[in-house]
Amino acid sequence: MQDSLTSSAKRRTIISVDAMGGDRGPAAVVAGIALSAKENPDIGFILHGPKDELERLMARKKVLEGRVEVRHASGIVTMDDKPSHIVRHGRETSMWSALESVRSGEAAVCVSCGNTGALMALSMLRLRKLEGVNRPAIAVLWPSRNPQGFNVMLDVGADIRADEHDLLQYALMGASYARNGMQLEIPRVGLLNVGTEEHKGRAELKLAHDLIAQNAERGKYRFVGFVEGGDIPGDTADVIVTDGFTGNTALKTGEGTAKLIGDLLKEAFKFSPLSRLASVLAYTSMQRLKKRIDPRRVNGGVFLGLNGTVVKSHGSADATGVSAAVKLAFQLAHSGFAERLAARVALVEQSKADAPTDKGTTA
Repeated sequence: MQDSLTSSAKRRTIISVDAMGGDRGPAAVVAGIALSAKENPDIGFILHGPKDELERLMARKKVLEGRVEVRHASGIVTMDDKPSHIVRHGRETSMWSALESVRSGEAAVCVSCGNTGALMALSMLRLRKLEGVNRPAIAVLWPSRNPQGFNVMLDVGADIRADEHDLLQYALMGASYARNGMQLEIPRVGLLNVGTEEHKGRAELKLAHDLIAQNAERGKYRFVGFVEGGDIPGDTADVIVTDGFTGNTALKTGEGTAKLIGDLLKEAFKFSPLSRLASVLAYTSMQRLKKRIDPRRVNGGVFLGLNGTVVKSHGSADATGVSAAVKLAFQLAHSGFAERLAARVALVEQSKADAPTDKGTTA
């Protein structure tokens, strides 16, 4: 029996989890990894934070016995901390410790609910950028009309600037994410613009349009050209490429609009006795809709372009949200995503070096 347990442990994919920094505290994180452990016997964890507190929380979760190693870290990165301060003084924090486990090769992926800016800054410091990547990006899954149910959008806030070469790299990384995380063999890539006509948009968007089109074959994606805001949840493309300023604005607008619609529906169903009756009759359909657009089910933005995979869980994530982020981390680790992404970026960078002026060979 012991040999069987040992063999099972050796097969496990290890996820490094920052237990601190989320709005709900370490209890939600421990509850989330317990859900993941119950659903998937092939996951193990390295959990980072105050050891005594984490061990007390874990003692209530029998499913975590033998599945978690706790790494003591006394410091916490708060949502108000400046990234520059954490880079200089954050060595004792749980976030730093969680990233170190990926850097050392002990864990396949890092998951954190903490401060996004600090997490990106520390990730770039400790994991470093992939060769050929100028600006890492944050990719998220957006509910859509596509058969897979979601589209990939990037960047959503890692860097507010992006030139045509950055946008090409986002296309390559987003396509790789869709291929490995959503099993889309040839993802369709669209470039977000103010219109679909080729003459519209800023100069760098027009240049990016040509670069992304030229590298479609090497990148193993199909470029559908410019897309508009209405295509983000649509079925025209599987990957939406944009700069971090535009992407973050779209993401926050979408989240706010979804919340507004939810609140308005609740008000409408409480308006009169008949509307309250209608809400009872529509309960099953409303629950299906809620599940379909529940952001907790796809909780986790992925940092792309680093020598290691980092999943940023939402700061307000509950146990369900944390478990969803861990599930995504496991899927990416299991697919060899980091290695495949590095190979794809390197291939296109090499093609640029081999034929810098011959556009005909890169179509």
